[in-house]
Amino acid sequence: MSVYLRRSLAYAGSITVGGGVGVFLGQYILGQKNGNEGGLASFMPSRTVAEAKESLHGGMDKSSWTSFKLGERKQVTGNTHLYRFKLDKSDDSLNLPIASCLLVRARIGSKQEDGTRKYVIRPYTPTSASTAAGHFDLIVKVYEKGVMSKHFGEMKVGDELEMKGPIVKLPYTPNMKKHVGMVAGGTGITPMLQVAEAILKNPDDKTKVSLIFANVTEGDIILRKELDAYKKQYPDRFDVYYVLDKPGFFWKGGKGFVSSKMLKDHMPPPGQDNLVFVCGPPPMMEHISGNKAPDKSQGELKGLLKDLGYESGQVFKF
Repeated sequence: MSVYLRRSLAYAGSITVGGGVGVFLGQYILGQKNGNEGGLASFMPSRTVAEAKESLHGGMDKSSWTSFKLGERKQVTGNTHLYRFKLDKSDDSLNLPIASCLLVRARIGSKQEDGTRKYVIRPYTPTSASTAAGHFDLIVKVYEKGVMSKHFGEMKVGDELEMKGPIVKLPYTPNMKKHVGMVAGGTGITPMLQVAEAILKNPDDKTKVSLIFANVTEGDIILRKELDAYKKQYPDRFDVYYVLDKPGFFWKGGKGFVSSKMLKDHMPPPGQDNLVFVCGPPPMMEHISGNKAPDKSQGELKGLLKDLGYESGQVFKF
């Protein structure tokens, strides 16, 4: 297993947000380390979907926590599963803005003096279409030291999980860039798919999308069917290049770490009309773009992209 994939954290494939929203989310999540139950969590009311007021987002609300019931779970790869949560009404949809995520919380942290456990909060990006009726999907890879991902792994159909959102990570408008590049590792593909789908399915958006998707083995590639279908359906607007750390004998894609040459060959060149998204395990992020700052803002641009001449405004770290 590659160094940067092996060292991924529980939330490595999940989404943290940049800019001012990123600072808020960072403080919100990290607040639990200072004895708070997830930072602001204790000040946020909780409710069931049935109790939720009419919402543009299927009962989801960014100001309060709502419990959603797990309706289905199925294996995607070895230790990665798709979790389908039910909305209250069969015709409800999340209708999430492009490049947005949900926050998930559960009392699975360390024990407090009153005997209860602290909240653990993590961000996730749905992989189902924003307009999917009656449900939404989360894809989660279980990591040995991942507190929240292990909680997902133990969930059974009928169990409930509290969520809130949407949290917009990057305000996106059609044609804001001519060419969008994406470098994803493992479950870091989830925000990329959300953005790519929105671009490709909008006939008025002429943006070109190029994706480098890194995994350990071919069997670890999630959402490959969807990605290959987009490449076939939009050959002039979408391209995907797969990279494997442990390729099979007949593998014809990229091999090893994502390299400078791969980035030159498959990403848009540095320029004001182009933008490169990066999302993956922390070691991979450090290698490609540098990690985000401790407060979850974008932080300093480092890594291969800086070496290739990209500027901070031309790279966005999920």
